[in-house]
Amino acid sequence: MALFGVMLVLVLLLGYVALQAGPLAPVPITVETVQVKALQPALFGMGTVEARVTHKIGPTVAGRIKRVDVQTGDVVKAGQVLGEMDPVDLDDKIAAQEATIKRAQASVMAVEAQVQELTARKVFAEVQSKRYATLLVSQSVSEEGASIKRQELAIAQASLAAALANLDASRQEHARARADRDGLVRQRANLRLISPAAGIVSRRDADAGTTAVAGQAVVEVIERGSLWLSVRFDQQRAQGLAAQLPAQIVLRSRAGEAVAGRVVRLEPHADAVTEELLAKVEFNASPAVMPPIGELAEVTVALPAHAALPVVPNASIQRLDGRLGVWLLEQQTLRFAPVKTGATDLQGLVQIVQGLSGGEQLVVYSRKALTANTRVTVVQQIAGVAP
Repeated sequence: MALFGVMLVLVLLLGYVALQAGPLAPVPITVETVQVKALQPALFGMGTVEARVTHKIGPTVAGRIKRVDVQTGDVVKAGQVLGEMDPVDLDDKIAAQEATIKRAQASVMAVEAQVQELTARKVFAEVQSKRYATLLVSQSVSEEGASIKRQELAIAQASLAAALANLDASRQEHARARADRDGLVRQRANLRLISPAAGIVSRRDADAGTTAVAGQAVVEVIERGSLWLSVRFDQQRAQGLAAQLPAQIVLRSRAGEAVAGRVVRLEPHADAVTEELLAKVEFNASPAVMPPIGELAEVTVALPAHAALPVVPNASIQRLDGRLGVWLLEQQTLRFAPVKTGATDLQGLVQIVQGLSGGEQLVVYSRKALTANTRVTVVQQIAGVAP
């Protein structure tokens, strides 16, 4: 009897332990009340800092770099000379062309003087021809004398026409020489590397003495106010993303410091490999300290608010027998309720479009997988699970 009593006590003790702390013990769960409220969804994405306008400044013809006056990070003004290409013999060509212009100008002046002389001779020949024609009528001169005067007039007219033609050719030659000189001057001016806008030097790709080809960038200048971000968003969550939506930008180098911005536009091409949409996001105000090009940034875009619907934590949604749903606690009894989900926000809340009405006791976390027959006990927090 004593042995039987000891065994009975042990069996009862083992049963108690199994029911309270063993495999038959109630499963600890945390519950929340389903609330009905309007969800303010947000979209999170990663982006990189880029420059909307980048000026790549270099020579228009091949040549050797004579000097570069700026370094990476320097602030420059519009019209500032950043460097210069070696002119080689271009200055000598301009000087030679100046001499050609002076020679052509002297030739024009000489021909103009000749035209004046021949004009005077023509006028004199016309007067003489008219006088001899009058004298011929009165038989004061011979026909031969009048003919000579007419011939002298024709010669004067031909000489004047030839001189006018020479004058026109001389003027054209003078204009051609000036055009050649102006072209050389412009070519000489193009050897100076000038910043087209105010900004910051982002790159310096060549030094003095380097040979550069036409179109090669020697210095890159980015406009200070043209910074924006190229951001990637998950295609499945990007519904409602549009231009002009507000955004919060957190640069990697300034963690915890959010900067206001807005979506400028959505790119017409998406990334089919990563299944992401591309968008451009700009700062509302230029940062006091310019971030480096290529720096990563976390971008959160506030999407338009949705209508008030039941919302549940994302952790409470389970899949049972291929159905998506949640576990409800009704008078210490579990019931699986299939649901249809809608939008989500960054706080982990999910809209329930169908399946809940609000006010239900919802199981959020559980120590083990649940079934309809699982015994449960409600606790404030489960060890190892973040509150």
